Amino acid sequence: MAASGSPEQEGGGRRRAPRRFRRASTVPRALGVTALGALLPGAGYVWSGRRLGYLLMFPAIGALGVLIAWVQEVDRAVHLAFDPDRLRVVVAVVGVVLVVWFLSVLTTWLMVRPGRLGRLGNGVGAVLVTVACLAATLPVVQGMRYAMTQADLVQTVFEHNESATAPKDVTETDPWGGRERVNVLLLGGDGGQGREGVRTDTMILLSTNTRTGKAVMFSLPRNMMNAQFPEDSPLHDLYPDGFRGEGDPGGWMLNAVYRQVPALYPQILGKSANEGADALKQAVAGSLGTHVDYYLLVNLDGFKDIVDAVGGVTVNVNEPVAIQGNTDRGIPPVGYIQPGPDQHLDGFHALWFARGRWGSDDYQRMLRQRCVINALIDELDPLTMLQEYQDLARTGKKILQTDIPRKLLPAFVDLGGAVKGHQVKSVAFVSSDRFFSGDPDFAWMQSVVDAALTPKASTVEGVGGTPTDAPSDGASDLPSDEPSVQATTDPPDGASVAADDAGTAVSAADACGYHPEG
Repeated sequence: MAASGSPEQEGGGRRRAPRRFRRASTVPRALGVTALGALLPGAGYVWSGRRLGYLLMFPAIGALGVLIAWVQEVDRAVHLAFDPDRLRVVVAVVGVVLVVWFLSVLTTWLMVRPGRLGRLGNGVGAVLVTVACLAATLPVVQGMRYAMTQADLVQTVFEHNESATAPKDVTETDPWGGRERVNVLLLGGDGGQGREGVRTDTMILLSTNTRTGKAVMFSLPRNMMNAQFPEDSPLHDLYPDGFRGEGDPGGWMLNAVYRQVPALYPQILGKSANEGADALKQAVAGSLGTHVDYYLLVNLDGFKDIVDAVGGVTVNVNEPVAIQGNTDRGIPPVGYIQPGPDQHLDGFHALWFARGRWGSDDYQRMLRQRCVINALIDELDPLTMLQEYQDLARTGKKILQTDIPRKLLPAFVDLGGAVKGHQVKSVAFVSSDRFFSGDPDFAWMQSVVDAALTPKASTVEGVGGTPTDAPSDGASDLPSDEPSVQATTDPPDGASVAADDAGTAVSAADACGYHPEG
């Protein structure tokens, strides 16, 4: 006969005593154990005596180690940021992990809470734990939202952007195809209400050394006539003497290439998601005697949304700048942005500050555009980018077009970081004794480009006539007897130097500074 009080089982064997699980003696202690389970999933289960916790704890420790090792590889994070498919997979995995984590924390509380709390105490404790979990997950959920927004932005702008003129010999391991420079045509599209098509009134070729990150910008006037095309281009056969034809001369300016060529000769360059951009790339390449690899088009009508998203920009206004108005049609402005230092402009006024032409020339517009870009960069600090990312990305999807392939984005990010370490030099072609937009001397323009891109020892006259060392690859590396290009540079001290029409060097005294009498 079994001893009194001892458990029995069939066959006369002893029965194992039921396992007793641990509970906290007080609410604070229970909350402490729950917090431990939140920091290390499964730890609360183990404390209570449940071996199931090890199934959560060991994978969590392993995942944490992998995450720490992974985030130290910046290249991996950059590649992930520009891979929509992987981003969505990561978001899905993180979502599952969050659900498991939340359930493990909540059940930890339910298992370790004191046994005699009562219904009210149990309910209050569960609510507190749930609220704490939700608060802890908010940053992660926001990060998931950013990841999905980023995936959507990349997919919208950088995928399905077939180009007939982009380089075909590039890969992720050789993103520049062995080229010393990558040239990107930056376009400001002036499309909007009441306008037929898009007019690219802002055209800047950004040429960057792929090894050093040193860059030069070449600004071309919108009204340049007779744009040239490369000899191996089908457009050269159509326009051997340059982009010209019968009818309104305004239809044959450089800013008309974007809409005119596709309308007259659809798909002449091959399959493309943006035939106008392909044609304009070739017009700039032929005119400047260099290659144009990619383009980036910003619809200026949506530019104001970006400015508004960051809370406006602050610029110095040195003279009244017209709002609206049309010089060609004799339509006067509806108002003016008045002069003054540190003027804070919203998106609408920043747009007109950058593009207003009434009473000013293209060179003045180019300088104002550069000032607006600089001011916008100043506003785009990491905190602002984080706070306004949703709006910025939403706007970016609407106003950006490019033929830069997604696979090269990490390389462009790296190159952009290198560019920030140098002053970007600028060359602007404006009216002078050597340059006339109605009949440009393209051979001379190409010599200017070669001089700006060819490293060589040179000096320019500094302020007050004192010689200063010119940057080795800067726009100021121009022969002193070639005065017809207006070239601005950005020396390390932040001042600007410009070559005037007389061929002498004069101080531009920081074109973005406040100098109303300058």
